[in-house]
Amino acid sequence: MDYKLQPVSGRSQLEMGALNGESVHELDDESPYSLEKETCKLRSPKIEHGSSSGNSQASINVMLWNVYKSIKIVVFSNKLNLLIPFGPIAIIVKKLNGGHAWVFFLSLLGITPLAERLGYATEQLAFYTGPTVGGLLNATFGNATELIISIYALKSGMVRVVQLSLLGSILSNMLLVLGCAFFCGGLVCHKEQRFTKETAVVNSGLLLMAVMGLLFPAVLHYTHTEVHSGQSELALSRFSSCIMLIAYAAYLFFQLKSHRNLYDPLNEDGSPIEEGLNDDESAEISKWESIIWLFIMTIWISILSEYLVHAIEGTSIAWNLPLAFISVILLPIVGNAAEHASAIMFAMKDKLDISLGVAIGSSTQISMFGIPFSVVVGWMMGQRMDLDFRLFETATLFITVLVVAFMLQEGTSNYFKGLMLILCYLIVAASFFVHEDPSQGDDNQPKT
Repeated sequence: MDYKLQPVSGRSQLEMGALNGESVHELDDESPYSLEKETCKLRSPKIEHGSSSGNSQASINVMLWNVYKSIKIVVFSNKLNLLIPFGPIAIIVKKLNGGHAWVFFLSLLGITPLAERLGYATEQLAFYTGPTVGGLLNATFGNATELIISIYALKSGMVRVVQLSLLGSILSNMLLVLGCAFFCGGLVCHKEQRFTKETAVVNSGLLLMAVMGLLFPAVLHYTHTEVHSGQSELALSRFSSCIMLIAYAAYLFFQLKSHRNLYDPLNEDGSPIEEGLNDDESAEISKWESIIWLFIMTIWISILSEYLVHAIEGTSIAWNLPLAFISVILLPIVGNAAEHASAIMFAMKDKLDISLGVAIGSSTQISMFGIPFSVVVGWMMGQRMDLDFRLFETATLFITVLVVAFMLQEGTSNYFKGLMLILCYLIVAASFFVHEDPSQGDDNQPKT
């Protein structure tokens, strides 16, 4: 029992000695550690504060540098952007009660570089989404200008301007944009270029369906065979528009999901190109920068479009030009600046499938989505927006679709095919220059 108690007694004495300061050696061992520990406690808050402030300052510097770099690339890298100041000048001229012709002309100049930069931002975003979705995005945002102009025109009751501008967008994409792409691609590549024939056939079928949707209301109007005069044509247009929107939604599912392999780009031997091969380029701006620039350009185009639409009729009188020529030829050339630049650029790089997706895809989107969408929006606004584009315009669209369908049926292109499409567009432009629209007063019919 004594043997068991001794260690306890010795341990208690050692503990008491340590508490009373009798063990100097033990105190010396603990002192440096304690002082160092306390010093670290005192210094640690200052070190953490300094590193956090340094990191925040570095983050701000990086962010400012990225903003500067993005602005430099998007705004100052293209000489066409020298036209951007004409947009604010158009607004100033309008506020000073300037002439409609000047407001129209300046707005037209101001929108042109914005439409091109909209296409550039979409092209940058396509690097992160792939070629199929990228082509769809390019067509969508490339048509944003026309859709915005159409909504403002509907809001102002200018139904005929909406019909003619959308028709002009289809004609411009199918003849001028596609023709320039074929022509430039053939001259630069010095060979017969290939594209996926199956996708061209699908788009041609959709365009013919759109022609059918526009043809029946026009025939119903000119044969005077309506069950309810003035109402059956409008009801048929609204029903057909809903059907066309359903067909376009099914086409998107076909393109992006069920038959996505049909839209893969092809090699010279007709075999599909694997992803990641032949990609010599990389994105110049990040994905979120592309989205932000898309938003900024769309807002600015919306502002200028309102001034542009309000000046159209005054410009037609001041310049002594038919309203149909301004709406079908001048407006779409500006609105299609993005598609025009993108299609030519991809064709010159021997990426004709993307060019075809931009030009024909844009025409398909306007005919199967843009026009029916405008009819539905006009229905909501109480406007008599219908699919009766009148006989001359519908016949022009029908012949254009047939010409382009024959050009695409072989799955190949060359500079001569492109030249023929460009010359066809010149014939169309001359036709609308001498065409007087007999139905401009129809916009004043009672609303339903």
